[in-house]
Amino acid sequence: MTRSASVSADISTADAFRTIAELGGDLAFILDCTTGVPAYVSPGVDDMLGYSIADIRAQMDKGGDGPLAALCAGLPERLRRFAAGDGSRLRVMREFDLRRPDGSEVAVEVISTLALDDAGQPRALLGLVRDVSARRERERERKRFASMLNHEFRTPLSTIDGAIQRLEALGTKADEATRERYRKIATATDRLIAMLDDYLSPERMAALGSQRRENKVGPKLLLEELVAQARAAGRPVTLQASDLPAALRGEPSGLRLALKVLLDNALRYTPAGTALHVAGRRVDGGVELALRDEGHGVPADDVARIFDKGYRGANVEGVAGSGLGLYMARSVVEVHGGSLTYACPPEGGAEFRLWLPAQASGAKSLASGMTSSDNRHGDRG
Repeated sequence: MTRSASVSADISTADAFRTIAELGGDLAFILDCTTGVPAYVSPGVDDMLGYSIADIRAQMDKGGDGPLAALCAGLPERLRRFAAGDGSRLRVMREFDLRRPDGSEVAVEVISTLALDDAGQPRALLGLVRDVSARRERERERKRFASMLNHEFRTPLSTIDGAIQRLEALGTKADEATRERYRKIATATDRLIAMLDDYLSPERMAALGSQRRENKVGPKLLLEELVAQARAAGRPVTLQASDLPAALRGEPSGLRLALKVLLDNALRYTPAGTALHVAGRRVDGGVELALRDEGHGVPADDVARIFDKGYRGANVEGVAGSGLGLYMARSVVEVHGGSLTYACPPEGGAEFRLWLPAQASGAKSLASGMTSSDNRHGDRG
């Protein structure tokens, strides 16, 4: 009897367990550690992975090649490390995308363990393959839902936060009772924003401090951070910024959020690999931060409504989104006494311009900034 046949006979009592595993739609496989030849493969492999059992045997054979080889990738090194005393190699769980014959991909989780003989030596690799595509999609949906809620709640909170900071700064002649109310509103707003980050964006908790956030931000730093994010997304970026003030009055996380919305839109609605252009300049007694892309721009019929709450233009078919991003970004900018506008530059593409007053004395009045954030006009007058 050959080694492979011996392994098959010895583990035949596991048939019932394989059947139980396969009842849930998972695939089971057994690989002879010595020969690398599969001793067993679940019949449902074609339905999940698109390959026949013959394909599985050919690709998982020692020295085999092809996408299915990933199911047992690294087995020789795993055996070597186990023999050297690395007990963590006994059971391994991996998750990756596996390419089907038609070019599509399926997300799989592979859990495998080494079956040992009486002497404690690996004889077979027992594996379970699970399709986790649905789980990944649920996770993506949860993230999209959390992002949507984050937008919806952060918009009014950022508006209140920016407004109360301006009231505190400009209300120097207010009586103590009024100033105390300002402080209570600011404290409550900070607490709500912290709760929002805690429940909808846990990974950002490490960046939160117990002290009140700074109310100044460097415009050049904002642009450099925007450039870094664009490059991390794989886009070439140009940056032109000179004669910018060292700092502007404003809530840093709110302004970063507004710029992030502009960047996300540029990445979403322009061809991959096309360049982005970031600029900072002094304009009309303030500072203008601009982001221009090389896409097709906003359709003329949509320009007047792109900042409306929930509005999605004619060019968004097949592109995920809630229609809240630009609305939220403009709301945040307006409460800082600034404006967010769209322009069709001569070079083509779309350009969004975020303008902020350079000094408090040059800012728009708070009443102007706190009018309806559904405000559709684009001038800074």
